[in-house]
Amino acid sequence: MRARMAAVFALGFAAGMAVLAAALWSTGHLTGYRKVAMAAPATPPATFTPTAIPTPAVTEPVLPELHVNNAGTLAMPIANIDPRKLESTFHQSRGGREHGALDIMAPRGTPVMAVAEGNVVKLFTSKQGGLTVYQFDDSRSWCYYYAHLDRYREGLKEGVLLRKGEVLGYVGSTGDASPDFPHLHFAVFRLGPEKVWWKGTPIDPLPLFK
Repeated sequence: MRARMAAVFALGFAAGMAVLAAALWSTGHLTGYRKVAMAAPATPPATFTPTAIPTPAVTEPVLPELHVNNAGTLAMPIANIDPRKLESTFHQSRGGREHGALDIMAPRGTPVMAVAEGNVVKLFTSKQGGLTVYQFDDSRSWCYYYAHLDRYREGLKEGVLLRKGEVLGYVGSTGDASPDFPHLHFAVFRLGPEKVWWKGTPIDPLPLFK
């Protein structure tokens, strides 16, 4: 009887040890291995957006002042006329376009003089301007345009050097000017790199006489 009880006790003890061993194995205590909780993946950084660099404002280049003689001004192309009494006609409309020049009223045949020193580059007759003279200054940076002339002075030709105040022609009304109102149509152009007589940036002449 005692032997049977001993056997039952041994069997029960063995079964309990087996259950305990299984429990220790599942928790890792039996092998020394423990489960470690995995850290949550890091949040990816936000997308980088570069700061926009403002584009600098583009300004129009400032044209240098016109200095064509020692005084920094042009001589009057017609004698005995006070430029302070003239009215600017530069921005007036002519046939739907800006005039771009100064009209100086004077009797027909009044001498027209060079406003600065420079060579005659073109003698030209056009429908609008009539009998005209194109003169470049010595630096070939500026062109002076004299139009509606009645006639040229004797001996005037292309290439001739005109001194300031030297007569080049006479007031008239050729071209599209009214015969009842003879006058000098005078214009100033800032020349481009091409240095051609028919192309340039018009400048209001009137302030240049003051």
